Amino acid sequence: MKKIIAGWLDSDIGYSFRTSPVAMAAALVALICIFCSVFAGFVAPHNPFDLTTLELSDARLPPAWSEGGSSKYLLGTDDQGRDILSALMYGARISLAVGFASVVLSVVVGVGFGLLAGFYGGWIDSALMRLCDVMLSFPAILVALLIAGVGRALFPNAQDSLALAVLIVSITLTGWVQYARTVRGSTLVERNKEYVQAARVTGVTPLRIMRRHVLPNVMGPVLVLATIQVATAIITEATLSFLGVGAPPTSPSLGTLIRIGNDYLFSGEWWITVFPGVMLVTISLSVNLLGDWLRDALNPRLR
Repeated sequence: MKKIIAGWLDSDIGYSFRTSPVAMAAALVALICIFCSVFAGFVAPHNPFDLTTLELSDARLPPAWSEGGSSKYLLGTDDQGRDILSALMYGARISLAVGFASVVLSVVVGVGFGLLAGFYGGWIDSALMRLCDVMLSFPAILVALLIAGVGRALFPNAQDSLALAVLIVSITLTGWVQYARTVRGSTLVERNKEYVQAARVTGVTPLRIMRRHVLPNVMGPVLVLATIQVATAIITEATLSFLGVGAPPTSPSLGTLIRIGNDYLFSGEWWITVFPGVMLVTISLSVNLLGDWLRDALNPRLR
């Protein structure tokens, strides 16, 4: 493992990372957020979703440094007496899980369709690109709202895992198009190169050519796009949860926490919605900055 890390740091991308303070700071912030969310059960001072530990007398307490605050709740509590800091860690876990899962599914579907469209061309290319045009003609959030709403209507008593699955699918249906169009454009260039022609002459099957030869050479733009799309997926999930069709109330994400706090924003309990919003912005900004750095690091013209 040490050799792998040392080899990566000595590479061109590793050197670009070591010489970019913005990328290093963004990576540090992203790692801290991911660590706190993944290990929320060990890091969080309270379990905000354990009903036996909630005390309604502690509801809507301000942050510890404000008048009336308690050192027991560093960032205050919400309307049910849940610790805001702990709720942020548990809520970020759901937001990150939905964001990463939807991006992975979008990459699998989009890259597969893009390879088929770019390598074979003809009616396959036309049909898949027209499908992409249809998907792009609808606002992404509208499609996600429709799918999430239909899923909740069909499964009104669904468990939390099924509700999250519907949310992931709804975001995936609006996210695969960009990967498909990106990979198609790169595949159109790669399929006419000499190494692909040589593989065809030697009798290599088209599926093996796409998997072993074309795919590795078109993954650069996909990695950059996937990094940036993680932040977009997290924001989309937060938007759906804010509108009430995202994560279930029993397992609230950052969007759900913002929606709950929005009801108390103008009554003076600003911390209930401000801190989840700051957490959402922090995660999205750090991931976007990493995506911008990766785009520049993989661009040979900037080396």
